[in-house]
Amino acid sequence: MQYLDFEQPIADLENKIKELSELSVADDDVLSPEIKRLEKRVDELRESIFTNLTRWQRVQLARHPERPYTLDYIYKITENFVEIHGDRYHSDDKAIVGGFATIDGQSVVIMGHQKGRDTESRQYRRFGMANPEGYRKAHRLMKLGEKFDIPVITLLDTPGAYPGLEAEERGQAEAIAKNLKMMATLKVPIVTVVIGEGASGGAIGIGMGNEVYMMENTWYSVISPESCSSILWKTWDYKEQAAAVLKLTAEDLEGMNIIDGIIKEPLGGAHRNYDQAAKAVKEQLLESLNRLKEKSPEQLVESRIDKYANMGEFENVSDS
Repeated sequence: MQYLDFEQPIADLENKIKELSELSVADDDVLSPEIKRLEKRVDELRESIFTNLTRWQRVQLARHPERPYTLDYIYKITENFVEIHGDRYHSDDKAIVGGFATIDGQSVVIMGHQKGRDTESRQYRRFGMANPEGYRKAHRLMKLGEKFDIPVITLLDTPGAYPGLEAEERGQAEAIAKNLKMMATLKVPIVTVVIGEGASGGAIGIGMGNEVYMMENTWYSVISPESCSSILWKTWDYKEQAAAVLKLTAEDLEGMNIIDGIIKEPLGGAHRNYDQAAKAVKEQLLESLNRLKEKSPEQLVESRIDKYANMGEFENVSDS
């Protein structure tokens, strides 16, 4: 288990518990009380830390290298997954994965950004940063869902669309814009869940859902804290302040009516218990799909357009 900097007190105690557990003592009763006391202290400390996280700490959790990624959720919550490759234009983008599957017998099209676990796989997946062909593959999948009247599920986890020259040459902005136009009028339900990082157009390029949810320790914003700090202060040193003013956490976005709800994570983050995290996501997806399938295609389109058209509304309250 890898620990983040603010988790160091927990790491120290757990290491102490491990050391005591490995000691060879003839009478187990000598160490058992102390081990139990330390375990109780760890639980109390974890509860205290994770109920008072700053926005920057949630950003760190969203990026945790052991956090479950799209394929982890797909394999845990779906059956009969068949991955679809290629965009029929250029190539198959490994930063976005998707295909057909079932969830408790309900057919779905499911897709999302896929990061890598080690150096080789991160290069292979480009850290979850999609090229235009990734968004065109997603476009192809969503249109297939519409053709066969199958709802669409998208899982967002990207630091942004790939910024390389080749991506611009192949029409990065056009590919994302085309997806947004298509998703606005797609005649089947779209349910979106932010499972990690949700950065700018790279995320919303597959994320215009009828219902949008965020896992508890994720972020969703037009810009990352580091990039915001670089623009405003000409350095990354103020990334924590940038995270605070961006209001990019699930709690912030729910308060601004940008998302429809928050999916609770295991205490300590989704990486602490993959099964529990996947179960929570699955329950929310099934609940949303059951609700949305009652709507006609026209109602789905109208509600989706209204949802995004109403974002950013505010009241000008007079001091008088």
